[in-house]
Amino acid sequence: MERTAALATVRWAESAGDGSVREKPPEAESPRERLFRLGAAALTDPELLSVLLGSSSRSRALAEALLATKGGLKQLVQQDPRELCVRPGMGAVRTAQVMAALELGRRAQRVTERRPRLRTPREIYTYLAPNLSALRREVFHVLCFNARNVLLHDARVAEGTINACMVDPREVFAAAITSRATAIVLAHNHPSGDPEPSGQDLGLTAQLIEAGRVLGIKVLDHVVVGDGTYTSLVERGELPLLGGENRGSWSMAGERG
Repeated sequence: MERTAALATVRWAESAGDGSVREKPPEAESPRERLFRLGAAALTDPELLSVLLGSSSRSRALAEALLATKGGLKQLVQQDPRELCVRPGMGAVRTAQVMAALELGRRAQRVTERRPRLRTPREIYTYLAPNLSALRREVFHVLCFNARNVLLHDARVAEGTINACMVDPREVFAAAITSRATAIVLAHNHPSGDPEPSGQDLGLTAQLIEAGRVLGIKVLDHVVVGDGTYTSLVERGELPLLGGENRGSWSMAGERG
């Protein structure tokens, strides 16, 4: 936490020659300095590559040369490491750094593509049932979504007994904030097999809806998983009665099972 706060307030400076220190003008900043000040997304392709290669002007020239070939960044991604290694100025270490960074980018893309998009209470149930239906104790999950209903994170925030589960609202929204979610779906199981929500379930839902409103995170639904079936507070029309609202993209199409 302290390190993150320190990085957020970095001011790059240089000696003024008279013992004082002054901030560098933006045009004098290195790509690495610009990355800390503006974020990686603000850098050009050559600037990002030069951060990997080193902070010297020669590294920046090398980055521009590598991307100047036909195909640019796409060609670099497809480059054979053994061929890249023998290019002037590269060598084994720099080649390995570049190849590793490109592979991490590819893997991150694959992880994003594997994230399910859950649009209905039934899809929530189908996603959760294999892990929750057979449990002999209650567990509470928070499904964290972005604005397109893509699941960012599935967090189990509490475990209880056969008929009770104590849920800390701080744990619920810590999961949402960490994953940068704009909305969440609450879900828990009933080991008895009967998904009828209890009075405590409804009270907790109302409490979390209010907490989410303060934080700017919408509670889209609370799904109770039973034995071969489920209950959705949205489908029953109870969520608005507890203070919630239905988001337009949260579809309720499909038949109950």
